[in-house]
This record gives sequence, structure tokens and C-alpha cells, in this order.
Amino acid sequence: MTMSRRQFAGASLAASTLMAVPTILSADDKPSERVTVGVMGLSRGMSLARTFGSANSVKVKYVCDIDQDRMRSGVSGLEQATGQVAEGITDFRRILDDKECDVLICAAPNHWHAPATILGVSAGKHVYVEKPCSHNPWEGETMVAAARKYDRAVQMGSQRRSGKGYQEAIQKLHGGIIGNVYSSRSWYNNLRPTVGTGNPGMPPAQMDYELWQGPAPRTPYYDNRFHYNWHWFWHYGNGELGNNGIHALDICRWGLDVTFPTRVASTGGRYRYNDDQQTPDTHTALFEFPGGKHASWEGLSCNKHRDTTAFVAFYGDEGALEIDASGKYKIFDKNDKLIEEAGEAMKDSDHIENFLAAIRTGQHRNLNAEIEQGHRSTMLCHLGNIAYRTGRTLNCSAENGHILNDEAAMNLWKREYEPGWEPKI
Repeated sequence: MTMSRRQFAGASLAASTLMAVPTILSADDKPSERVTVGVMGLSRGMSLARTFGSANSVKVKYVCDIDQDRMRSGVSGLEQATGQVAEGITDFRRILDDKECDVLICAAPNHWHAPATILGVSAGKHVYVEKPCSHNPWEGETMVAAARKYDRAVQMGSQRRSGKGYQEAIQKLHGGIIGNVYSSRSWYNNLRPTVGTGNPGMPPAQMDYELWQGPAPRTPYYDNRFHYNWHWFWHYGNGELGNNGIHALDICRWGLDVTFPTRVASTGGRYRYNDDQQTPDTHTALFEFPGGKHASWEGLSCNKHRDTTAFVAFYGDEGALEIDASGKYKIFDKNDKLIEEAGEAMKDSDHIENFLAAIRTGQHRNLNAEIEQGHRSTMLCHLGNIAYRTGRTLNCSAENGHILNDEAAMNLWKREYEPGWEPKI
């Protein structure tokens, strides 16, 4: 980015610091393997801070949030859970400027994922970035290029890639347990409430709304978008498809052993409530891949009923395999007879240990959800949303996912950025 990190940090140092005290590490800490991390965004980031903070030889030096109340809560919550006493800050660029910090953990809103990651690797940090890895397709491509240029480990938070049950199920799929796997279906259901009609006004005093917006072009503050409902506004989020669909479609793509789709269709709408939400609460996305393979995702954000307990299902010429959200799976023969039931519940710590191992060994691409894989799966969500927003079926390149012969759709390939904030390598 063109804006200097130090230019801002120097002016905001006093405001951004809650406390600076020694960090407590476990008795089995190994200085030669110590990894020092800073966490950006303390919603999902609090869970990550606790998991990283519980890992051997990991020092959580910073917890960061633009909301000072959440920042303070993050400091106390981390200490209660792990015994580690981190420094609370409101500007994540403090993490980038600290040479002791090895890792930036980005759990901020989606519009921050790629810009923060690119800043992080440019500053020499490894990055653990939450899903979806980007707000738009161009950002994902730029993240991969930045990770390669600076040779940093970048892991996307699709933790099922490290789940033992998932790994076992996918290995069996690829080994031919149900023959040629040609189709995959996936689902997400919830009972989300209305976002209502927002009122413009002044942001809360404890919130740095300017920094929260960061790379996004400036818009007025509305009281019904924070701290979660930004997901349902295109300016910041990617709807349910990008919020939860990414988890399921990542497994679909993995099991089918495919990269980019050649055709994408999408339909749905905001049917349950008449409110400010821009993204659909009822959404179906369809993807065709080379080699005669197909995947689908069905999302119902406002209705919990569905006719299957599966998270993802695979279909082959010799049977089917279902896997639930935790990592337990069932295998059926071609007559739909249950022949095997196995698997185990995943643990977030497995995904984090995989990331830490790549850092400690220097094998930065030896990651279960390395950024190139994360980008490919996130692309399915972007293409599904673009097909929905344009109302057209997309024809895409199997080489890179680019939309073919549709200028209007390609206009959504990249967003506009606030001046001075466009990611640059």
C-alpha cells in the first residue's frame, strides 16, 4: 500500500496501546522454536488467539481491534484462557512494524483479508488469514503473488483441511472407494434474524471507524452493520456463500480433485425479510469443471430445516460418501447400502500446528490450506456471487477462473479502493 505504516503508528501510539507487560509462556517453551504472533480482529480472532496461545512455544504479543472495548476484553480473555498477557492495540500496523513478531493473524472483516495479508508478507511476516481469503478475485491472485515474492507461509483458515476425519475421507475418495467421483453437493442452514433498517450517525466513541473501513471507499456509518452484519453488504462482505459456503465448497473441490470451473450459475434472493440486507438469504450456486465433474452449494440463512445431516456429499459410479461438519463420514455402495462409518471430529489446533510447522521448518508451501489452494476455493464463492449479481451464467477459463466474454461480469473482478489503500506488491 502507498500509505506509510509508521506515519500512522507514530501518531496513534498512545491511543492504540492498552498495556505493555511481559507475556507469560508455558514451561515447555523452546526459544529456538518460539513463534511470536499478533492477532488482528477479535471476534473470530479471540478463538484463534486462545488456540495459538495454548500451543507450545508460541507467544501472543498483541491482540488488536479497532473497538477499544473488544480490545480490552481480548486482553483479559486471553490471559484467563492461556495465562498469556498480550499488549492491546487498535492499529494492526504496530504488529507489522515489530521485528519480533513473526506472524500476523488476520481475522478482521473480509474487505481487510487480502490487503492485510499483502502488507503482512511485504513486512516479512507469515500470515494466518481467515476465510474467505479475499473480498474479490483480483485480491486472491495478488495474495498468491505476494506470498511467492516474499516466500512467506500463508494459511487460509479452512480448518477442515487439517481435520483427520476429512483427510481420511478424501484419501479414500481419491483411492476409488466409490469409483469415479463425478458430483458433489453441499449445504448450509441457519436461523439468522433480520438486520432491520439502519440509521446513519456517528460511530461509537470507542470505535475507530476510519481504520475499520481501511481499503474500502468511505461510506457513512450505519448502526446495523457492526460487528457482524457487514457480511451482508457487498461493500465489505461476500454474503453467506463467502461466509460459510467457502468451507463446504473447499471440501467439494478437494474431493473432486478439481481447480477452476468452466461454467457457473447462481440463483436466489433476500426472501425472508424486507430489510437492508443486500446479499441473498436463500442461495444456490452450481459449478461445472473439466472432466465431467459438478458441484453445488445450497444456502438457507433463515431456515434450519433440511433433508440431510451431511455437510458435503460425493457421488461416484460405485456409490456415495457423506461427511458431516465435524469430520465423521459414511460410505454407501451403489445400491445405497451403508458399508462403512468412520472419521473423527476436527480440531482447530491441528490446522494451527500445521501452520506453525511450516514456519519452523521453512517449508512455507507445506500447508494444508496454502494460499494458492485457499484462493482457488474462494474463487468459487466469488464466481457464484458474480453470477448471482449479474443474473447470468458465467463461462470461465479452466486455467485461472477468469470470466470469458462478459465485460460486465469482469467489472466485479476487482473493487475500487480508498485512495492510498490499494494493495501493491
